[in-house]
Amino acid sequence: MTCTRTLVALDIDGTLVDSEQKVPTGTVPALDLVRAAGHEVVLASGRSLTGLLPIATRLGLTHGWAVCSNGALAVRLDRSAPSGYDVVETHTFDPAPVIRCALDVAPSVRVAVEEVGWGWRTSSVFEPGELNGQQKTVLLADLMAESATRVALTAPGIRRYTDSLRATGVTVAPQGPDWLDVTAQGVNKAAALDVIRTHLGIPAERTVAVGDGVNDLDMLAWAGRSVAMGQAPAIVRSAAGETTDSIDQAGVLPVLASLVPTVDRTLSSLAAQIATAERTAPGPVVLRVWHGSGPDLARCEAWALQDGCWVRHAPIPSGVGVTMRAIETAALDAGMPYPRGDEGRRRAQWRSVIGDGPAGFELGASPRMVDTALCHAARSSVAV
Repeated sequence: MTCTRTLVALDIDGTLVDSEQKVPTGTVPALDLVRAAGHEVVLASGRSLTGLLPIATRLGLTHGWAVCSNGALAVRLDRSAPSGYDVVETHTFDPAPVIRCALDVAPSVRVAVEEVGWGWRTSSVFEPGELNGQQKTVLLADLMAESATRVALTAPGIRRYTDSLRATGVTVAPQGPDWLDVTAQGVNKAAALDVIRTHLGIPAERTVAVGDGVNDLDMLAWAGRSVAMGQAPAIVRSAAGETTDSIDQAGVLPVLASLVPTVDRTLSSLAAQIATAERTAPGPVVLRVWHGSGPDLARCEAWALQDGCWVRHAPIPSGVGVTMRAIETAALDAGMPYPRGDEGRRRAQWRSVIGDGPAGFELGASPRMVDTALCHAARSSVAV
């Protein structure tokens, strides 16, 4: 079975994390298999960056793309970066008009202006859990003085003023009757995701989105395959092509399982990921590993032979922190053929990999498989 690479956009709250901030059992292994199949998992959340990063770490998604603040911010997650991420795209706006309007229609409104990577500047104290990250109380004039990625407005019944606030030239996303998130005009998860999709070269039809909130409506309409969580409001469920189980029933799991081939359930996580990579790759597969400062592996990836060239197919998440011997054993369990080295020796033949790491090695594919693929590529080239 060969899978075409897919962009899998996943909301966080209500999709991957429940109301008690717990990740349903089985979610992380399922995400690991989806990534091992070569798919791009992109977190797409209304959370600020400071609220998204801890969840991304818990999910094992420390490399890849993420959309924060309802699309106002797109980042590239990277453990090697000083902050753990690089900001790729930011959309800002002048918050003064919408804040003034909010004060006119709801004089008791509390205002919070997002500070990317740190927290919020606020007009008054917000309760613990209302905002992600740190907060600092400042004068309203200071909140209106600089451009912002996102503004939070909270007051009793403020949602009924949504149209008036939108008329100031911003995007307003209700998060409940008493809370509104404000971003620049035209900003939403779908727009940010499409920038990422284009950068990755993934066709529009090879996109999947799962969410449960009103702020996911644009994302669900954008996706080639859209799935609403079971507890989502009726407007969200009606906008999606499918509805899965609720977060309490780990509804995202069957969606993730549908994106990967079925593998032997008795395999270890490492062997299952290797088997998944081997079955979804466009050609023969080799495993490449890199060492960190110690004896354990800092990275493990599946590379595939495609059109006569070796290309990176997918990460093997469970290969991080293990040994080369563990990779060999798991590859055998997964049924992956590779050269055995000198006759009479049990240890596989690892080859050195130059570049892209302090010490890289490759567990090669079967020579017969590689020769067959190269011959096929040569014949195709001649035919052209």
